[in-house]
Amino acid sequence: MSYKSRKISVAPMMDWTDRHCRQFHRQITRHSWLYTEMVTTGALLYGDVPRHLQFNDEEHPVALQLGGSEPSDLAKSAKLGEQWGYDEINLNCGCPSERVQKGAFGACLMSEPSLVADCVKAMRDVVSIDVTVKHRIGIDDIQSYEFVRDFVGQIADAGCNTFIVHARNAILKGLSPKENREIPPLKYEYAYQLKKDFPQLEILINGGIKTIEEIDLHLQHTDGVMLGREAYHNPYLMASFDQRYYDDQAPIKSREEVIQLMLPYISAQLAQHAANKEVKGSGLKLNGITRHMLGLMTGLPGARVFRQTLSDSKKLASGDPALLLEALKGMQDMADYVEHKHA
Repeated sequence: MSYKSRKISVAPMMDWTDRHCRQFHRQITRHSWLYTEMVTTGALLYGDVPRHLQFNDEEHPVALQLGGSEPSDLAKSAKLGEQWGYDEINLNCGCPSERVQKGAFGACLMSEPSLVADCVKAMRDVVSIDVTVKHRIGIDDIQSYEFVRDFVGQIADAGCNTFIVHARNAILKGLSPKENREIPPLKYEYAYQLKKDFPQLEILINGGIKTIEEIDLHLQHTDGVMLGREAYHNPYLMASFDQRYYDDQAPIKSREEVIQLMLPYISAQLAQHAANKEVKGSGLKLNGITRHMLGLMTGLPGARVFRQTLSDSKKLASGDPALLLEALKGMQDMADYVEHKHA
């Protein structure tokens, strides 16, 4: 099946963009591309494949991000991803964490473009879906544009047509992953220049993007925008994306409609896991899904009450999805109270 372009996508984010988060995001935007958390080749070749690769049909278009640096292992993992129904395989060449560095993949790979080219070619040889690369613009104190230009050029020669450019350097020593998302300066102009130098490639830009206005600006220079933390913490920002960027004139869902759409999904997931308690990797709790929804009311009066209700451990222990409705009502009551007080 063909999907609309990667004009807008939600970044792979460890501990955040699991299948429940993606299902939630899909209720807000129908056409934006969604990415899994990074899955290592070792987890797929020696671990619990269904736990890592299972996803919901509604998530399409959805991409599997792989972490690894051994071409044959990546090829086997990419093949698994295609067999499980993913629409794209993405290679992580941007994660700076020490755990990833010990495995000699992630951002470290930017210093080995020939190896990345071999990895891309190995995956492309065994799958018919797109193989893409997400990368930084440099590592440590390598600041020159020529570094990332040459990296992209060599990988493109191996058959990769889509590059997701996180427009910061990765500092491999001395900064935590969190600091790596905040301290190295953003150089959006590097991504813009890549599109000029490689007009035939699909260039997506990522890093620190928070507003519709910023997205519109970046789309004047690149083919697509990937949102990270803003999509997670302020997910309703995405409510207008289908109309604005994908020419889908279906009515924008209200926040309350999004909650109503999630209720049967949550009930079904909890029931399924309760029935499969003996299955390894099960044991889903209500919070495992609702934690991704805490930011739904960001910017509205009473949003804090909504978050507090959904963070109440005693209420969460009940396992009742109706807690979302309670949180919604509490927020509305607070908003009404504030409005009445100031009337």
